Amino acid sequence: MNLFWQKFVDQLIATALLEWVAVILAIAYLLLVIRESLWCWPAAFVSTAIYVYLFFDVNLYMESFLNAYYLIMAVYGWYQWQGSNKKNTAKSMVTKINCWSIKRHVTLIAITAVIVLISSWVLKQYTDQDFALLDSFTTWFAILATYMVTQKVIENWLYWIVIDLVSIYLFTLKGFSLTAMLFLCYVVLAVIGWHSWKKRLMNNLLSQSTQQIKIT
Repeated sequence: MNLFWQKFVDQLIATALLEWVAVILAIAYLLLVIRESLWCWPAAFVSTAIYVYLFFDVNLYMESFLNAYYLIMAVYGWYQWQGSNKKNTAKSMVTKINCWSIKRHVTLIAITAVIVLISSWVLKQYTDQDFALLDSFTTWFAILATYMVTQKVIENWLYWIVIDLVSIYLFTLKGFSLTAMLFLCYVVLAVIGWHSWKKRLMNNLLSQSTQQIKIT
């Protein structure tokens, strides 16, 4: 155990400047998401652009692909949330937080799991990909969870908790100690995000109920 922590500290000291920049911006992104701030997307764009390079450089191709996807979703998320800003007041934007049905979640999880298995098999057969199953799992479920963020689906936070825990293990194995610490922070922030969005959603539903009673 002492050897593990010594290796972890050594990796942390040797962390490249680019990774520090990516981590700082990634934390800023998540904090801004919790606040439903439009500026979360520019932070995400720059951070993920850096990670595209970093992960490709160490043969984590699915993680690199995932961050390329994040780049696209950062642009999409910017316009999606900006459109809401133009059409609604900041207060009414809270109404966009929503829930998906259990049936929809089960269906999407099953479909994504199949994609993960196929992806990991292809990577093992045709590339020098490291940790194909773990990398495929975090990648494909993160793709789903990221789309949920752009749509303000509250359950995205629960997905991220699981994804981030697996990512911590994966990045530690690959020597990205600082990024592993980042994802540990992500777990904590995901829990905070879940409770924050849940509170806003409940307050909004209560407000809608009150307005309906007044109308009737």
